[in-house]
Amino acid sequence: MISGAKLPSVTFRTRVRDEAIGGPNPYRWQDMTTEDYFAGKRVVLFALPGAFTPTCSTYQLPGFEKGFADFQALGIDAIYCLSVNDAFVMNQWAKAQELQNIGVIPDGSGEFTRRVGMLVRKDNLGFGLRSWRYAAVVKDGVIEGWFEEPGLADNHEEDPYGVSSPENVLAWLMADAQGVAA
Repeated sequence: MISGAKLPSVTFRTRVRDEAIGGPNPYRWQDMTTEDYFAGKRVVLFALPGAFTPTCSTYQLPGFEKGFADFQALGIDAIYCLSVNDAFVMNQWAKAQELQNIGVIPDGSGEFTRRVGMLVRKDNLGFGLRSWRYAAVVKDGVIEGWFEEPGLADNHEEDPYGVSSPENVLAWLMADAQGVAA
Protein backbone atom coordinates (compact mmCIF):
# COMPACT_ATOMS: atom_id res chain seq x y z
CA MET A 1 0.00 0.00 0.00
CA ILE A 2 1.06 3.57 -0.36
CA SER A 3 0.65 6.76 1.58
CA GLY A 4 -2.79 8.23 1.00
CA ALA A 5 -4.46 4.84 0.50
CA LYS A 6 -7.46 3.96 2.65
CA LEU A 7 -7.33 0.75 4.65
CA PRO A 8 -9.78 -1.96 3.52
CA SER A 9 -13.00 -2.34 5.48
CA VAL A 10 -12.81 -5.75 7.20
CA THR A 11 -14.50 -7.40 10.18
CA PHE A 12 -12.17 -9.11 12.65
CA ARG A 13 -13.41 -11.89 14.97
CA THR A 14 -12.04 -11.04 18.41
CA ARG A 15 -12.43 -12.44 21.91
CA VAL A 16 -12.92 -9.96 24.75
CA ARG A 17 -12.94 -10.46 28.49
CA ASP A 18 -16.45 -10.31 29.98
CA GLU A 19 -16.67 -10.88 33.74
CA ALA A 20 -20.44 -11.45 33.42
CA ILE A 21 -19.63 -14.82 31.85
CA GLY A 22 -17.73 -16.07 34.91
CA GLY A 23 -15.75 -19.28 35.08
CA PRO A 24 -12.13 -19.90 34.10
CA ASN A 25 -12.52 -18.52 30.56
CA PRO A 26 -14.68 -15.37 30.77
CA TYR A 27 -14.39 -14.32 27.11
CA ARG A 28 -17.00 -13.71 24.44
CA TRP A 29 -16.84 -13.20 20.70
CA GLN A 30 -16.93 -9.60 19.52
CA ASP A 31 -16.74 -8.44 15.93
CA MET A 32 -14.48 -5.43 15.44
CA THR A 33 -14.15 -3.58 12.16
CA THR A 34 -11.37 -1.62 10.54
CA GLU A 35 -13.38 1.46 11.41
CA ASP A 36 -13.57 0.46 15.10
CA TYR A 37 -9.78 0.32 15.26
CA PHE A 38 -8.83 3.27 13.06
CA ALA A 39 -11.65 5.82 12.71
CA GLY A 40 -10.91 9.18 14.31
CA LYS A 41 -7.48 8.15 15.58
CA ARG A 42 -3.85 8.34 14.57
CA VAL A 43 -2.33 4.91 15.11
CA VAL A 44 0.66 2.76 14.36
CA LEU A 45 -0.22 -0.62 12.91
CA PHE A 46 2.47 -3.25 12.64
CA ALA A 47 2.04 -6.71 11.21
CA LEU A 48 4.22 -9.74 11.54
CA PRO A 49 4.35 -13.40 10.47
CA GLY A 50 3.23 -15.00 13.70
CA ALA A 51 2.60 -14.76 17.41
CA PHE A 52 5.19 -16.44 19.61
CA THR A 53 7.85 -16.35 16.86
CA PRO A 54 11.40 -15.21 17.72
CA THR A 55 11.80 -11.81 16.03
CA CYS A 56 8.21 -10.85 16.74
CA SER A 57 8.36 -11.79 20.43
CA THR A 58 11.92 -10.66 21.15
CA TYR A 59 12.25 -7.38 19.24
CA GLN A 60 9.29 -5.98 17.37
CA LEU A 61 6.39 -6.34 19.83
CA PRO A 62 8.45 -5.53 22.96
CA GLY A 63 10.01 -2.54 21.20
CA PHE A 64 6.63 -1.00 20.42
CA GLU A 65 5.40 -1.82 23.95
CA LYS A 66 8.38 -0.18 25.66
CA GLY A 67 8.35 2.84 23.34
CA PHE A 68 4.64 3.56 23.67
CA ALA A 69 5.10 6.85 25.58
CA ASP A 70 7.47 8.13 22.88
CA PHE A 71 4.87 7.35 20.22
CA GLN A 72 2.14 9.05 22.27
CA ALA A 73 4.30 12.16 22.59
CA LEU A 74 4.32 12.34 18.79
CA GLY A 75 0.52 12.22 18.47
CA ILE A 76 -0.12 8.47 18.28
CA ASP A 77 -3.37 7.45 19.99
CA ALA A 78 -2.93 3.67 19.77
CA ILE A 79 -0.56 0.98 18.55
CA TYR A 80 -1.92 -2.29 17.15
CA CYS A 81 -0.14 -5.52 16.32
CA LEU A 82 -1.80 -7.59 13.59
CA SER A 83 -1.03 -11.18 12.67
CA VAL A 84 -2.68 -13.92 10.66
CA ASN A 85 -3.46 -15.81 13.86
CA ASP A 86 -6.81 -16.45 15.53
CA ALA A 87 -8.15 -14.50 18.51
CA PHE A 88 -7.26 -17.27 20.97
CA VAL A 89 -3.59 -17.25 19.94
CA MET A 90 -3.36 -13.45 19.84
CA ASN A 91 -4.91 -13.10 23.30
CA GLN A 92 -2.57 -15.69 24.80
CA TRP A 93 0.42 -14.02 23.15
CA ALA A 94 -0.63 -10.62 24.54
CA LYS A 95 -0.95 -12.22 27.98
CA ALA A 96 2.45 -13.97 27.70
CA GLN A 97 4.07 -10.68 26.61
CA GLU A 98 2.34 -8.83 29.49
CA LEU A 99 1.11 -6.13 27.12
CA GLN A 100 -0.21 -2.97 28.71
CA ASN A 101 -0.02 -0.54 25.79
CA ILE A 102 -0.37 -2.49 22.54
CA GLY A 103 -3.64 -3.87 21.22
CA VAL A 104 -3.64 -7.08 19.21
CA ILE A 105 -5.72 -7.63 16.10
CA PRO A 106 -6.40 -11.22 15.04
CA ASP A 107 -6.62 -11.53 11.26
CA GLY A 108 -7.36 -15.25 11.51
CA SER A 109 -8.62 -15.64 7.95
CA GLY A 110 -5.98 -13.32 6.49
CA GLU A 111 -8.65 -11.19 4.81
CA PHE A 112 -7.24 -7.81 5.87
CA THR A 113 -3.70 -8.95 5.12
CA ARG A 114 -4.73 -10.17 1.65
CA ARG A 115 -6.52 -6.90 0.89
CA VAL A 116 -3.48 -4.79 1.79
CA GLY A 117 -1.33 -7.00 -0.45
CA MET A 118 0.80 -8.48 2.34
CA LEU A 119 -0.46 -12.10 2.43
CA VAL A 120 2.38 -14.51 1.65
CA ARG A 121 2.93 -18.27 1.79
CA LYS A 122 5.24 -19.45 4.53
CA ASP A 123 4.92 -23.18 3.77
CA ASN A 124 8.71 -23.47 3.97
CA LEU A 125 8.31 -22.83 7.72
CA GLY A 126 5.14 -24.87 8.13
CA PHE A 127 3.05 -21.72 8.63
CA GLY A 128 0.85 -21.62 5.53
CA LEU A 129 -0.52 -18.18 4.70
CA ARG A 130 0.84 -15.36 6.88
CA SER A 131 1.54 -11.65 6.84
CA TRP A 132 4.69 -10.16 5.43
CA ARG A 133 6.30 -7.91 8.06
CA TYR A 134 5.33 -4.23 7.73
CA ALA A 135 4.23 -1.21 9.74
CA ALA A 136 2.09 1.82 8.94
CA VAL A 137 1.16 5.14 10.44
CA VAL A 138 -2.58 5.50 9.89
CA LYS A 139 -4.74 8.57 10.46
CA ASP A 140 -8.49 8.07 10.43
CA GLY A 141 -8.12 4.94 8.29
CA VAL A 142 -5.78 6.53 5.74
CA ILE A 143 -2.10 5.57 5.47
CA GLU A 144 0.34 8.38 6.23
CA GLY A 145 3.52 6.30 6.28
CA TRP A 146 4.24 2.77 5.04
CA PHE A 147 7.20 0.65 6.23
CA GLU A 148 7.47 -2.63 4.33
CA GLU A 149 10.36 -5.04 4.75
CA PRO A 150 12.24 -5.74 1.51
CA GLY A 151 11.85 -8.91 -0.51
CA LEU A 152 8.08 -9.50 -0.33
CA ALA A 153 7.72 -13.06 -1.66
CA ASP A 154 6.17 -16.41 -0.92
CA ASN A 155 8.38 -18.81 1.05
CA HIS A 156 11.13 -16.22 1.49
CA GLU A 157 14.20 -17.87 3.01
CA GLU A 158 14.78 -14.98 5.42
CA ASP A 159 12.64 -12.87 7.73
CA PRO A 160 13.84 -9.33 7.07
CA TYR A 161 13.48 -6.94 9.99
CA GLY A 162 14.47 -3.30 10.28
CA VAL A 163 12.26 -1.15 8.07
CA SER A 164 9.20 -1.92 10.23
CA SER A 165 11.06 -1.69 13.54
CA PRO A 166 9.71 0.60 16.26
CA GLU A 167 12.91 2.62 16.07
CA ASN A 168 12.47 3.28 12.35
CA VAL A 169 8.77 4.18 12.65
CA LEU A 170 9.55 6.48 15.59
CA ALA A 171 12.31 8.20 13.59
CA TRP A 172 9.82 8.80 10.75
CA LEU A 173 7.29 10.26 13.20
CA MET A 174 9.95 12.56 14.67
CA ALA A 175 10.92 13.77 11.20
CA ASP A 176 7.24 14.20 10.31
CA ALA A 177 6.68 16.29 13.46
CA GLN A 178 9.55 18.52 12.34
CA GLY A 179 8.10 18.74 8.84
CA VAL A 180 10.87 16.79 7.12
CA ALA A 181 9.31 13.30 6.67
CA ALA A 182 9.02 12.04 3.12
